[in-house]
Amino acid sequence: MKLSIVIPCYNEAATIESVIDAVRESPYGPKEIIIVDDCSKDGTRDILETLAHKVDKIFYHDVNRGKGAALRTGFREASGDIVIVQDADLEYDPAEYPKIIEPILRGKADVVYGSRFMGGEAHRVLYFWHRIGNGLLTLLSNMCTNLNLTDMETCYKAFRREVIQSIEIKEDRFGFEPEITAKVARKHCRIYEVGISYSGRTYEEGKKIGWKDGLQAIYCILKYRFSG
Repeated sequence: MKLSIVIPCYNEAATIESVIDAVRESPYGPKEIIIVDDCSKDGTRDILETLAHKVDKIFYHDVNRGKGAALRTGFREASGDIVIVQDADLEYDPAEYPKIIEPILRGKADVVYGSRFMGGEAHRVLYFWHRIGNGLLTLLSNMCTNLNLTDMETCYKAFRREVIQSIEIKEDRFGFEPEITAKVARKHCRIYEVGISYSGRTYEEGKKIGWKDGLQAIYCILKYRFSG
C-alpha cells in the first residue's frame, strides 16, 4: 500500500531539507511526499525549489492561510492508500511510520493517532504548561466526542485516504486538530492510538503554537461538537 506524506510548512528554512531527507529514508515504501508551503518568508520556498527532485509534489500558497489550509491542499492531492501528516520541523520522527500505520495495514483501523503521552518512547522534557494545556484540550475533546484519546493535538495522524478525502476541512489554522477529531468520531471511524517519541522545540528554535491557539482549539472543540 502506498503512503502519502503531507508536509505543511511555514518558515522552516532551518529544517525543511533535513525533514525531507528523513522522510525519504523512513523505513516504508512505496511513498509519496507532498509539500505545501504556506507562503513562507524566510527562504523556505527558495530551498524547496532546489529540492524538487527529492519530493513528488510541491504546492505554494500565495498568502499565509494556516496549517489547516495547507493540509486541505495536500489531502486533496494525495494518491496513496494511507495519508499521514508530517510537520516540517524535527519534532516527530519519520522512522516511526511503520508503527503508526500498522493498525491500518492490518485492517483494524481507519484512523491512527501517534500519541506523545502513552507508551515508553523517549520525549524531550520541555514546557509544563504546554503539557497541562494539551491534557485539558484532549479531555474537553474527549468529553464532546466520547473518545478516550490521550493526545488529540498530536501532529502524527494517519488516515485511510478515502476517509480523509471524504471530510470537508473548514479550519485554516491549528483548529484542524479538534475539527478532524470531531469529524472522524462523528463518522464512527475505527480510531487507534500508538505511542511515539517526541523531540519538541523551544520558541527560540522555532516553535509557533501559543496560548491564542489554545483558545481557538477550545472554540473549535465546542463548535464541531454541535455542527459539521
